[in-house]
Amino acid sequence: MTSGQLRMVEAGSTQVTDLGRSRGPRYGVPVNGALDQRSASIANTLVGNARNAPLLEITALDAEFVADVDILVAVSGADGTLLVGGSARPWNQPVSVRAGEPFAVRNLQRGLRAYLAVRGSFDVPLLLGSCAPDSVLGFGGRVSAGEALSLRASTAPLINAHFGAELYRLTLPAAPQSFVVDVTDGPDIDDFGATADRLFAAPYTVTPTSNHIGVRMTGSSLPERRAHGEVLSRGVPVGAVEVPPGTELLVLHRGRGVTAGYPVLAVVTTTSLDTLAQVRPGQQVRFRRVSDAQAATAIRAQRAELDALRSRVESIFAALQQPHNTTNGRILS
Repeated sequence: MTSGQLRMVEAGSTQVTDLGRSRGPRYGVPVNGALDQRSASIANTLVGNARNAPLLEITALDAEFVADVDILVAVSGADGTLLVGGSARPWNQPVSVRAGEPFAVRNLQRGLRAYLAVRGSFDVPLLLGSCAPDSVLGFGGRVSAGEALSLRASTAPLINAHFGAELYRLTLPAAPQSFVVDVTDGPDIDDFGATADRLFAAPYTVTPTSNHIGVRMTGSSLPERRAHGEVLSRGVPVGAVEVPPGTELLVLHRGRGVTAGYPVLAVVTTTSLDTLAQVRPGQQVRFRRVSDAQAATAIRAQRAELDALRSRVESIFAALQQPHNTTNGRILS
């Protein structure tokens, strides 16, 4: 059952997504989903949704919306400006928007993608349990100006009647401040001999041909495969750093196919995939080698931060007597 609609006034480059199709790879379907999983999880958590609830991924361009019911929203990810009725409202915080009041995400900077969550989430089609777009299968995709999304819930304004401000503010975990991408050794690292360390010697520049399937990079001195045997097509993970013939590195992201045939020099860690999702074409990244144990420690720490944020939000909603409705698993329980 829907409670209202969110209409796209200015769509920019916006799509409905979630944390991805975890059941997909077993059927040969890419996992896809939000490229910056951390920011998407934060946005959903701030409004009391489950982390995997559908939300909007806004890439690079401005977007504007209007709902026909009162809603609670939060925006996370790249820095930007959230305007509600023409007034700036806080980023990375829950913000009430009244029915008919236009609100916009503008001036994205120091990053490429922002995530807009609405309390209760959206009623959208699912494929294998996920609304994540898949360009190969032709499922989902960008939303257009004038298009309306069905809302699962409305939320009365959580605003102090005397001061016109939100009733609470939250302190969030600090986001990465530089584009340093951690990697572990890949299965084919020995094929590159001493040239493997070139990956860490100089920065690499992201090219405009990058997308959700893979991030392409150029550098002054690329690793070179010394082995001469053919690389057979085999399963590859999200984050595989491939070295195809030519002058580029290719980092497979969440839209990658489940098999590939280029040598895999390294694998980007789970937490650094979020960092990589925020790099704009023309910007540079540096790779840093970490151990499997260090990578595991980093993801455990990130999950602990998100769990702590979730706990704080649950406590606040309980104090405000806002129910944690679990309809279709879309709101925190």
